[in-house]
Amino acid sequence: MDNAMETEKQRAADWFMALRDTIVAAFEGLEKSHDTGPLSDAEPGRFEVTPTRRASPDGSDAGGGLMSVMRGGRVFEKVGVNVSTVFGSLGERAQEAMAARKGLPGMREDPRFWASGISLVAHMQNPHVPAVHMNTRMFWTPHGWWFGGGSDLNPAIEYDEDTDHFHLQQKAHLDPHGLIHYPKLKAWADDYFYIPHRHRARGVGGIFMDDHCTGDWEEDFSLTQDIGRAFLPAFVPLVEKRRVQEWSAADKDAQLVHRGLYAEYNLVYDRGTKFGLETGHDANAVLMSLPPMAKWV
Repeated sequence: MDNAMETEKQRAADWFMALRDTIVAAFEGLEKSHDTGPLSDAEPGRFEVTPTRRASPDGSDAGGGLMSVMRGGRVFEKVGVNVSTVFGSLGERAQEAMAARKGLPGMREDPRFWASGISLVAHMQNPHVPAVHMNTRMFWTPHGWWFGGGSDLNPAIEYDEDTDHFHLQQKAHLDPHGLIHYPKLKAWADDYFYIPHRHRARGVGGIFMDDHCTGDWEEDFSLTQDIGRAFLPAFVPLVEKRRVQEWSAADKDAQLVHRGLYAEYNLVYDRGTKFGLETGHDANAVLMSLPPMAKWV
């Protein structure tokens, strides 16, 4: 592996960690500034931070990261912000998946990999505040490197103006890289975050890309960074607007039912969940995305 790629991998890992720190600080700030609503007597929420490790078959160092989870806050019922850098050799099932998706028949001969990224899922106290997901990542094998990620909004109670704001922020951050990106990544998100057995999307969409490699590492990394940078300005104003809105028992029930959709998608279809579990990463960190409570009708 050449020194340039080693430097690039470290830059990506450092940036994902810096984005994690920015988001954690912003979310704790939302908790501290919120002193009204159903949980007004609660202490401001803080993240509980736990180191994670990837389990390797031979017990050697295979990397890890940080799992940061806040539960029972004034604003966030449960939110996790995970960051990790893991490496080693892909197992047989992961090799097959990589070879099929990326057209890499050489995976069996050299199954080494390296992956780094940030993953976030927030489930909110107030049913009028939408749940949200975001991740960005870099993946490397001896056969090539790729970036991926995106964010999507998952409201139990939909507001057209909230959906418009979320999408406009995504577009504003993608347009400097070329006007083709937003419509392409929006369509990709619409397809990826679809639940076939329910015949519906899990939310109101966003942007998503996977296996992204143009051959220009700097431009691909810059695009990935702007996907991450779009998240807070797209989501935080919605939290600030909706967190003080009154809600009823029927609103909460609608939220719990909608969370059932989220759980179904992540357990049945989500590629990141499958990859994390199959490659031996900490199961609690992989399943951090699941809501604290959900219901099915």
